[in-house]
Amino acid sequence: METKNVAPYDEVHIEPFAYAISLINGKWKMHILFWLWKKEVMRYNEIKKALGKVTHKMLSSQLKELEQDGLLIRNEYPQVPPKVEYSLSEMGKSFMPVLQEICRWGHEHISR
Repeated sequence: METKNVAPYDEVHIEPFAYAISLINGKWKMHILFWLWKKEVMRYNEIKKALGKVTHKMLSSQLKELEQDGLLIRNEYPQVPPKVEYSLSEMGKSFMPVLQEICRWGHEHISR
C-alpha cells in the first residue's frame, strides 16, 4: 500500500477562518463592533463621532456590509426627521467574547 506525502497545509481547513475574517475585514468594522458592544444602541452620527476621521461613504459602506453579514441590526423609525439606530444582532453578540479577548490581549501588551 502506497502512502502519499501530504503537505502540512493540505490538512489545514482554512474556510472557517477565512469566513470569519471576511466578516470583520475592513478598516472600521472592528471599531464599529467595539462601540456597539460598549454602547449597545447607537445612531449613525454617534458612531461617526466615536470613530473620528471616518468618511460618510466609508461608514455607510461598512455599516451596510455588517448588516448584510448579519452582525448588526439597523432599526429605522418612521418619523421626521428619520431616526436610525444600530445594535448588535445575536450573531454580532456571539462575536463579543472574541473581541473581549483581543481587548484583553491589547491591555496586557500595550505598554511594551
